[in-house]
Amino acid sequence: MFHDNHANRLRKEILVRVARAFFTDEAADTLNRIPLAMRPKDAKDSSRCCIYKDRAVLKYRTMAALGFGVESESDELKPISEYYADALQREEAAPPVLTVIDVACSACVTSRYSATNACKGCIARSCESVCPKDAIEFRNGKAELNPEKCVNCGLCMQACPYHAIIRIPIPCEEACPVGAISKDETTGREVIDHSKCIYCGKCFRECPFAAITDLSQMIDVLKQLNHGNVVAMVAPSIVGQLPGTLPQLVGALKQVGFADVLEVAEGADETTLHESAEWSEKMAEGARFMTTSCCPAYIETVDKHLPEMKQYVSDTPTPMAYTAAKARTANPDIKTVFIGPCIAKRVEAARNPEVDFVLTFEELGAILVGAGVDVLECAESPLGDRVHVEGRGFAASGGVTAAVQAVAPGNAALQPLLVDGIDRKAINQMRVWANKSCPGNFAEVMSCEGGCIAGPGTLGNPKIALRQLKEFLKDSPSLKTECAVLD
Repeated sequence: MFHDNHANRLRKEILVRVARAFFTDEAADTLNRIPLAMRPKDAKDSSRCCIYKDRAVLKYRTMAALGFGVESESDELKPISEYYADALQREEAAPPVLTVIDVACSACVTSRYSATNACKGCIARSCESVCPKDAIEFRNGKAELNPEKCVNCGLCMQACPYHAIIRIPIPCEEACPVGAISKDETTGREVIDHSKCIYCGKCFRECPFAAITDLSQMIDVLKQLNHGNVVAMVAPSIVGQLPGTLPQLVGALKQVGFADVLEVAEGADETTLHESAEWSEKMAEGARFMTTSCCPAYIETVDKHLPEMKQYVSDTPTPMAYTAAKARTANPDIKTVFIGPCIAKRVEAARNPEVDFVLTFEELGAILVGAGVDVLECAESPLGDRVHVEGRGFAASGGVTAAVQAVAPGNAALQPLLVDGIDRKAINQMRVWANKSCPGNFAEVMSCEGGCIAGPGTLGNPKIALRQLKEFLKDSPSLKTECAVLD
């Protein structure tokens, strides 16, 4: 779900402040003062008990923007400027993990059902009648739930004619499709089990306190730009994320310091051709079905939670992998930076020696603001002429299927399925496909509902971005037409 709320704006503001500090002559002092600048002594609005706790939380969020988690802290008195110095000195990118800022976590009460003051104390007492554990008690004529007896079945909520019983969730735990985040038994705060985490970013987007964050590689990229020879690889979902045209964005990236800009949509064309051929081969060999392989959060889901699906996942490399390989072949000495909406791409990049860094669209926006570059004022820089509507369509759910259908030999036999967002229900459904029967023979799986344009690192509203993407695709040439000519 897309959230343009204060928690997400806070994260973006810190990214901008960190990027802006990088471009100043007094970066260390500017960074140290971020918590004070955002929560000054006379601040009237505090999100916590006092501005001092606010400042502590802001320090940890700034550390995350520099690529350090709470786990990295061994000395509470270590200033932000020293973490900045460490970031400038490290040789490898910040690790691709999510972290919980424990002092920011509100330690929400365990998910439960509760009777509100909307209870009318009716004679029917349907809630009491359906409760299998006698957990409904009446005091002063109003229903109350005894937490010692309640088993969270929800029958009382369904039975109440006044909707007076509600379920109080823990947002991050509700959002996680694989149970990778849970309460620490001692502190009551949330912790992430990285052996289960698929890096989909759903908890990251849903936490109302912005207590969950990823470790940014923004500083790693910025310091490389000072050395030159850095190539940006821009995901198809960039459409609708920033103002201006795509050629203007290319110009902006070059103005910031990127030596070249490649559309990952060109790599997506390669994925389309290879995946369609692979599907045809597997069907000829008698395989029941095949799934896509381009969503890294889905691949993590298969590796950690759905091993029975592994045999059905396509072996075709992702668009990012094809694009990075092309860039490295052209110049082995470059540094490659994938720019997209996905934090799980950092996990994929860590396993691919041809991809050096990953930036989200939020981080790209912060860099442009920090550098004082306005996309709308940038001259257009030409794009490559080998990108097609099929590759650019990978940005939205259904786009991979449409691309494969366009070029697959014998595509009339293709029976597509779409997993538009990975949740618990989708995981159970895929388990059934693997172990029992599958109603189709080609399944496109996207972790984010709506596709990459709804990823956790996006800037724009996915619905608006989808409209802009459809408009943009009207002017793109078709790979299907080229394949027909070649045939």
